[in-house]
Amino acid sequence: MKKKSLDRAMNGLSLLLLAGVTVWLCLTWGEIPGQVPLHYNAAGQIDRWGGKGTLMALGVIAWGMYGMLTAAERFPGAWNTDVKITEENRERVYTLLGHLLSTLKGILCAMFVWILAAAARCQPLSAWFLPVVLGAVFGDLADWFIRVFRAR
Repeated sequence: MKKKSLDRAMNGLSLLLLAGVTVWLCLTWGEIPGQVPLHYNAAGQIDRWGGKGTLMALGVIAWGMYGMLTAAERFPGAWNTDVKITEENRERVYTLLGHLLSTLKGILCAMFVWILAAAARCQPLSAWFLPVVLGAVFGDLADWFIRVFRAR
């Protein structure tokens, strides 16, 4: 199925975010302290420190997540959405599922970039970070699933 402009824009934004933070980390690697935040509590405060090599691991996880969600976009029929797919609703439902994945990918990539940038600069996250990310992820999921169920 051909990608819609929303999906192309969100995928492009996601790639731009990941590529940008990857290049930034490579360019500033020598300036990053040897010890960086490894974990943040719910209030966004740093509660565990470790070697800066973990930033690379987090970057690999972010790229891996992007890759897996991109692969999942290619096989919407493999999803279990409790929506019976018929010839009549196939394009509508699969288009909405594609939108769900591309917007979710954008939100998650932005989250990874924010965490990577904060950790590389040894800064805490804002107290609003967790509620905003959770609201964005679950709000996005709820919105698109409601649209999918209405489209059946």
